[in-house]
Amino acid sequence: MIRIVIAEDQRMLLGAFGSLLNLEEDMEVVGMAANGEEAVTLVRSLQPDVCIMDIEMPSKSGLEAAEELKDTDCKIIILTTFARPGYFKRALKAGVSAYLLKDGPSEELAGSIRNVMAGKRIYAPELMDDLYSEDNPLTDREMDVLGLIADGKNTKEIASELTLSAGTVRNYISTILDKLQVKNRIEAITHSKEKGWFK
Repeated sequence: MIRIVIAEDQRMLLGAFGSLLNLEEDMEVVGMAANGEEAVTLVRSLQPDVCIMDIEMPSKSGLEAAEELKDTDCKIIILTTFARPGYFKRALKAGVSAYLLKDGPSEELAGSIRNVMAGKRIYAPELMDDLYSEDNPLTDREMDVLGLIADGKNTKEIASELTLSAGTVRNYISTILDKLQVKNRIEAITHSKEKGWFK
């Protein structure tokens, strides 16, 4: 019997996944969590074979929980609506066994769980395409500037920290916006985070 913990902050979905998997003859849902914090606690106490996790949950995201559970034998399956390369790269680093999208057919979930138990890794094909298609166009220096913008620093503060003139910093910023094809600093930060270019 494959013992499963599910972590999902939307209660209706949590119940639906639980009911669906309990119908499978070789599966049993042994625990349900509403956030990443609860998921970590349940996995450590119940020691299930598999933990299915959403990403964006309160108190601890699915990715943070997966990183924390790296030292356990539990296989982590990320099940999310977010096909973001940044999330996917982080999930790969955390050693997750599968990264599936919620818009896939429900029978695929049970099949994926069995495949993961057989030692396979399963990743949504659209994520694999993204992973290899886009490199960060920004130089290290431009990333330094963007990082300081993300920290809330203004042009003058960035210039002082990087020992550059304010004019040079402004040039860097316009180059960043141009390369990323975005309108402003906020969009540049959001875009870079979604692509997984920020550490």
